[in-house]
Amino acid sequence: MIPRYLVDVDLQALPHIHTDVIVIGAGIAGLFTALKASETHKVLMVTKKSLLDSNTRYAQGGIAAVISDEDSPEYHYQDTLIAGAGLCSSSAVDVLVHEGPAGVTDLIRMGTEFDMEDGHFALTKEGAHSQRRILHAQGDATGAEIVRALSEKTKQSPNIEIWDDHFVIDLVTDDGECFGALVQRPDGHKVFVRANATILCSGGAGQLYRYTTNPDIATADGISIAYRAGANIRDVEFVQFHPTSLCYPGAPRFLISEAVRGEGAVLRNINGERFMERYHPQLELAPRDVVARAIVSEMEQTKSTFVYIDFTHESEATVKHRFPTIYEFCLNFGLDLSSDWIPVAPAAHYMMGGVETDLYGETTVKRLFACGEVSSTGVHGANRLASNSLSEAIVFGRRIVERIESLTPVERTPEIREDLGRHGNAIQPVVEKKLKLQKVMLRYVGLKRDGKGLQKGYEELKRQLSIYDSHLAKREEYEFANLLTCALLTTEAALIREESRGGHYREDFPVSNNAVWRKHIVFNRMNGITEGRIDDV
Repeated sequence: MIPRYLVDVDLQALPHIHTDVIVIGAGIAGLFTALKASETHKVLMVTKKSLLDSNTRYAQGGIAAVISDEDSPEYHYQDTLIAGAGLCSSSAVDVLVHEGPAGVTDLIRMGTEFDMEDGHFALTKEGAHSQRRILHAQGDATGAEIVRALSEKTKQSPNIEIWDDHFVIDLVTDDGECFGALVQRPDGHKVFVRANATILCSGGAGQLYRYTTNPDIATADGISIAYRAGANIRDVEFVQFHPTSLCYPGAPRFLISEAVRGEGAVLRNINGERFMERYHPQLELAPRDVVARAIVSEMEQTKSTFVYIDFTHESEATVKHRFPTIYEFCLNFGLDLSSDWIPVAPAAHYMMGGVETDLYGETTVKRLFACGEVSSTGVHGANRLASNSLSEAIVFGRRIVERIESLTPVERTPEIREDLGRHGNAIQPVVEKKLKLQKVMLRYVGLKRDGKGLQKGYEELKRQLSIYDSHLAKREEYEFANLLTCALLTTEAALIREESRGGHYREDFPVSNNAVWRKHIVFNRMNGITEGRIDDV
């Protein structure tokens, strides 16, 4: 069994710091929620690198919200439910589509500058959206622009204290209630931060896989510390692989935004043939999971490691104006988006599941909240609709702050003492262990899965369990322990779900089975595995 705490801890022996609200993480969810909370509370933001290191920064496409007169919340609602393949919470989606526009207004008030055309927001369309409803900034640098605006505002706030280069090892809980966090400072010393509310905004789990569009900080920390703290973890078998990440020697798996296909780019196999008509009537704008699996099928049939995305029908001026970041990045590697076919392949991109929350972002542990990719609000179901992630973060960030207003202050510090006598250090270097884990996940728990492979992967992952008995002291050791926790949960959930749905595809069960599987798989460290029912309005 995975232990309650990653390290031996005697809370009474540690320095104590008190604040109103702790925000863990610095993506759009962390920054936005911290700013909203700081209007009435003292906030401590803890980030393991810096304010500018998060997945949000890499978000190119934009933020989905109903802005146009031709659009409506009903259309956005339907599109989200269709993409979510029967597992969305209809009440959570209802909240998202109706409160998204006000969240965008908040972002603008906080200094975000979205692209305009003729005095109106320049809206674009992405895969599985029926309307143009994606706001973007500087063409394809939406995430970077949001992070720029929000982090500047955060630094100016007298009510926000920022701790860069600090690592949250575990949450401190007692009797189903969260009292704050156990934090390691850059010098290795530990401190207990007590708070009335603790908000996880720690992002996703892309580093479970060797090929990912995520930065190296996306190590499933939030999911794993919440699991150890007794929160419910839901739907983690649903991992979204982005169909088109740059696949070129020497280049990182850089995202080639879905918006490129939204603007008319086509996919070709290495023989130059367009192939999406063989897989889906929406062609290149089919749901992401369909496009990603189609690409893998073409790669297998042509014995290639990539396919091409072809945007050469557009003029150089249009390409540069609409996708300046992607254009420049590709150019660094001698690839011209306006005249070359760009080699791409799928890469791990987004975790649909996470820490289960209610409609106010509260988890099953009192005073513990989750926001952004780390959470499972029910908005994304089995497959996230493009550009709904940034909207989800602001909508539920606002709701979390509303809920915090009614919390009474924490008056006591629980007596926590765990001494498992962890003395031995991990024998194999963590970097080797991590690579091994990533290879297992890629091979057995990737885009295409089957029972035999999942079982083999699960057994291989379990061989690493001794890490929890070791004396852990460094950030990368904690990160590996968190990755292993999440990898085991993801693999077990994928093994249990004997059907294909959304981002989860089983070759031995290739169709969806609503009669049996239209339900959530929920893990709880104390209560084991349970089923969650679908919330239908």
